[in-house]
Amino acid sequence: MSGTYLGMPSFPEAAAHSTRDMRLRGNLRHATHTIRAKRAQAVAELDDWAELRTSGAAVKERTLRHLDHYLEQLEAAVTAAGGQVHWASDASEANRIVTGLVRDTGESEVVKVKSMATQEIGLNDALAEAGIFAYETDLAELIVQLGDDLPSHILVPAIHRNRDQIRDIFKEQMGRWGRAAPENLTDNPAELAEAARLHLREKFLGAKVGISGANFMVAETGTLVVVESEGNGRMCLTLPETLISVVGIEKIVPTWQDLEIFLQTLPRSATAERMNPYTSTWTGTTDGDGPSAFHLVLLDNGRTDALADTVGRQALRCIRCSACLNVCPVYERAGGHAYGSPYPGPIGAILTPQLRGVQSELDASLPYASSLCGACYEVCPVAIDIPEVLVHLRERVVEGGTVSVRGQQTTIKPAKGHAAERAVMRAARWAFDHPRAMQAGQRIAARTRRLTPRRLPLPGAGKAWSDSRDVPRVAAESFRDWWQRTHGDGRSAGAGRTGADGTAPSDGGSK
Repeated sequence: MSGTYLGMPSFPEAAAHSTRDMRLRGNLRHATHTIRAKRAQAVAELDDWAELRTSGAAVKERTLRHLDHYLEQLEAAVTAAGGQVHWASDASEANRIVTGLVRDTGESEVVKVKSMATQEIGLNDALAEAGIFAYETDLAELIVQLGDDLPSHILVPAIHRNRDQIRDIFKEQMGRWGRAAPENLTDNPAELAEAARLHLREKFLGAKVGISGANFMVAETGTLVVVESEGNGRMCLTLPETLISVVGIEKIVPTWQDLEIFLQTLPRSATAERMNPYTSTWTGTTDGDGPSAFHLVLLDNGRTDALADTVGRQALRCIRCSACLNVCPVYERAGGHAYGSPYPGPIGAILTPQLRGVQSELDASLPYASSLCGACYEVCPVAIDIPEVLVHLRERVVEGGTVSVRGQQTTIKPAKGHAAERAVMRAARWAFDHPRAMQAGQRIAARTRRLTPRRLPLPGAGKAWSDSRDVPRVAAESFRDWWQRTHGDGRSAGAGRTGADGTAPSDGGSK
């Protein structure tokens, strides 16, 4: 992951700070509600959306089961088309490969297409250390870069900024990087976009090296695909003499027919468009058309380890649409920076700990950055059961133990307070195994319910849990006692019968 995220506090600590920023929360609320409403409308246009979702999940799952086969097929196809394939086991190796390829061209500047993979490995920082400057050309990424900021959303990296903040960033910073913004620039969206277009045009026309990621890779032909809405990606993919694409190994699909599914589901889930305005595809190199040299860097960086987890590997289906972020109540209030990763929101809460191996307090806190409401699963176009994976990762955090990270065995420290939690669970199990004791406890609790505190006085880590939750009100009477009192026949609640229609049979008691 990007070095710029290292040392960030755990999610609860970061979120406690960000949720107090009312301007941030207002920006996020407006943006996410707008995007989610448009997405719902776009999805509703398709009668077969559920079938497309199921098909997309099936294609991804089948591909992951046979990933080695499809990667070898892809490598052969790319090579046959005139491209070169490089394999990177981790971020350091990927950065070393890309830096070396740029140095070989003799260039000191590159233009970049928006890419989550390059954010993940911290490529811009690695290039800067080698004396190579990378210009982000996506409008939102440009805003983040000019503002010396970090992305906070997968699709809209500058979602935490509003128009007047963007205007100020452009006016103050553009001149230091190239063509300055107009002195009379306002916060009108059209003017902001025009200022960015003029600023970037000179970068596009002068660049000799372009760097991209890819939304998909087609194994049967060696074709890479980038979908976008602005056209900056197409400029980066076609004008430079050398193109370097850094892509996670999970971004592969077997055939063009499989790709057709995702070209319907991705734009509707991401930008609420029926089709992306720009869908660029390229296969190797072609004389007189596009870059004369093409390099594909296939990135592992923890994906093989995630693949070995039969529950957690669902996260590798992700097509980076960000629909889960736009419906998540936690993300809406805390913002993307609190996740300490290029992958924020629900998908980041399950992907980041697997790629990084739950080695830090931040990583261990991410599976708890959710209310488990399930809204993320409902909108996911490839049916990733994010709540299931969150619970699964929480189990790993609590239990501790040893996992494989980058091919090496790493010990996960058990979560703080897990011994007390186990003691409580053992006590609950004993009570459920002894009905009379449980019944007596319920009656005592009912008779003393006025003395029940609103918050549990838990020490240490338990205090954070207790401070955010009210203790449920104790009922004046247990269900078992109510049943016995209202039916008057002495039968326990567990002895009730149901008729053929599923309703309780009449026994003459009061209703």
